Amino acid sequence: MNSRFDQLVERLGDGEVVKTESGASIFKLDSYEGNPIVKPEDMGLTWCEDGKAYAGAVFNGGAECFDQKVILVPRCQKGYQRKKYFDENLKIKRYWLDNYISEIWPLISEDGVNFERYKNVVIRGDGTDHQDFVYGIEDIRIVKHDQRYILVGTGKIKLPFKGGNADRTAIYSTEDFVNITYHGIIDSFDNRNAIPVFDGDKVYMLLRFHPNIYLAVLEGGIDQLLNPSMYRESWEKIYQQRDENLLIETGTYPHEKEKVGAGIPLIETERGWLCIYHAVGYISEDICKVYGLKGEIKRAYSVGAAVLDLDNPKKVLCKAKNPIYIPSMPYELEGNEQYPIDVPNVVFPVGGIVRNNKLLLYCGAGDKYTALLSCDINKLIDYMFENCGVI
Repeated sequence: MNSRFDQLVERLGDGEVVKTESGASIFKLDSYEGNPIVKPEDMGLTWCEDGKAYAGAVFNGGAECFDQKVILVPRCQKGYQRKKYFDENLKIKRYWLDNYISEIWPLISEDGVNFERYKNVVIRGDGTDHQDFVYGIEDIRIVKHDQRYILVGTGKIKLPFKGGNADRTAIYSTEDFVNITYHGIIDSFDNRNAIPVFDGDKVYMLLRFHPNIYLAVLEGGIDQLLNPSMYRESWEKIYQQRDENLLIETGTYPHEKEKVGAGIPLIETERGWLCIYHAVGYISEDICKVYGLKGEIKRAYSVGAAVLDLDNPKKVLCKAKNPIYIPSMPYELEGNEQYPIDVPNVVFPVGGIVRNNKLLLYCGAGDKYTALLSCDINKLIDYMFENCGVI
């Protein structure tokens, strides 16, 4: 990588272990001083309606090093309408978005924070290129395998916010982020946040069968991943036997009482696989105070962490009892005049890069922006083993 990126990495925070008023030790990721690093206005995702200016969204992008630069693949949207409703189950006000069809715009950066369009490439899921899903492509993760980049996202087979059973895992590959091959969808089940894991000759897949995270071995190896329709029976078997592959279960702690889902691709370290995931649930006043917030957050997307066994990644060695980052800035919380948001209280990790022992997390914020979080990866793993053992 080039010196501009290394200069950024050197400046990024290491994260810190802090005590809450109740005496709990929690790890807190650092937020980059220039956040949010990508805004819809930066990408021309704006429009006017009835004389009023609106900004769209550029968020939830996987990240990797490519051609001595950082590549980011966020979902991009404009021209939609934000509407609210009252969730009777959770007893809170929530939002939904109408006319909300995502596409993916690869972005490139020499320094890791200032991004621009990469050769105007667009990955569409609107029926232009194929018909197996036509309501948008969302939340692509990037996993490098040999000389190829595997791109795995969520293809929508129904309009977003218009009903369940709408999500299918969509798989692409590329060597240059210009010529992108579409491999099809896994049509055997509803799924979001799927991420492949390459471990020597074995290929695993992180899956989210609501509301938990699962880790399954692909019996067909990488061919099962790149030719999903030929392995329909194998995928169906994974679903039928999902209880055997449960990795992280929701409900253990308040901040993940509603659901959990894989975040960035697993990171192999000397002490285990680092698993960064998102969790949805309640954030206590005790934790909020550490972030300078008053009161509690009844429902938030936060960042969680676990370490998995190197030889058997289905075994969780340690798991953080509290989030390692919560929504705490205006563009992550309720928004303000400078940073209006689409969905409140959201930090959503999707892209992860390790450089010089620094972990960089590229996260969606407020379902509208891209933000950068960081820590010293060894500091985080030390904290995990010292404070978060699984009994």
